[in-house]
Amino acid sequence: MKHPFFSGNGLLSWLVLSVMLTCGLSCGEAGESNQESTTRGKINISVDEAFKPIIDSQITVFEALYPNAKVNVQYKPEAECLRDLAHDSIRMVIVTRELNREETDHYKKSLGYVPAMGLLAYDAVTVIANNKSKDSIFSMTDLRSILSGTWKSDVKVVMDGLSATSTVRYAVDSVLKGQPLGKNVMAAKNSLGVIDYVSNNVDAIGFIGVSWIGNPEDTASLSFLQKVNIASVQCGICTNETYVKPYQANIAMKRYPMVRGLHYIVKENFRGVGSGFLNFLQYERGQLIFRRAYLWPARMPFTVRQVNL
Repeated sequence: MKHPFFSGNGLLSWLVLSVMLTCGLSCGEAGESNQESTTRGKINISVDEAFKPIIDSQITVFEALYPNAKVNVQYKPEAECLRDLAHDSIRMVIVTRELNREETDHYKKSLGYVPAMGLLAYDAVTVIANNKSKDSIFSMTDLRSILSGTWKSDVKVVMDGLSATSTVRYAVDSVLKGQPLGKNVMAAKNSLGVIDYVSNNVDAIGFIGVSWIGNPEDTASLSFLQKVNIASVQCGICTNETYVKPYQANIAMKRYPMVRGLHYIVKENFRGVGSGFLNFLQYERGQLIFRRAYLWPARMPFTVRQVNL
């Protein structure tokens, strides 16, 4: 039996403890000045709500390692995060896309420089179904029919909002290829609302980010899996008709067809807390936290090995 220390929450506690011990006296010697640095001061950031579980974990460990640094986070739909970037009070956003050419030109003119952008990890859009549902295996053609309202049976689709969210944008742009959502698609307030609705309605399916439900070592994810099932989706690159779940190896190898990137945008032209938090996310500790949360890290060369059982 796995010792509770090695559960998802136990591992996070161990990480916090280890970085506090690693920090030791060096954190206290970071200077008595109130001037902001990469490890001292505070920053306000906006993050796509689909990634709340993993970013909460990242901030917990970062602040334990650097107790003089504070990351104040607000979780919002993606479009609101991008709008927040125009405000002086927000210097960093974490969303599923980088700035487009028009947005980049705007910030270059208004700020005099282009915000730093890049990829942190790979995530999957996960389909969840009620535990009593007969339909929990889908092809991408099936999902297009369901989202457009032309599926063979009445299926209610619930998402984390009908507009402005990264999940809705992915459904419209990447699944429906620009076609509108059907009248059977409804909005929940957030990802927790999606899970609750699907758990209470046999004829419903939901779309959420994998970090909410994909970590089998996290107690919160396990509690959600008692309410709903993770559906299987037909592999897009397999030679035979294979249906896969958004497990980490399937995300890494692009076997699961609905994979998206998790990107940072930092509007900071000096070495402040934004730069410090970004360095943390990009390098070993942050990338390991992404990996332990069952996303696929984009900045470190982890290997997927075949295991013979």
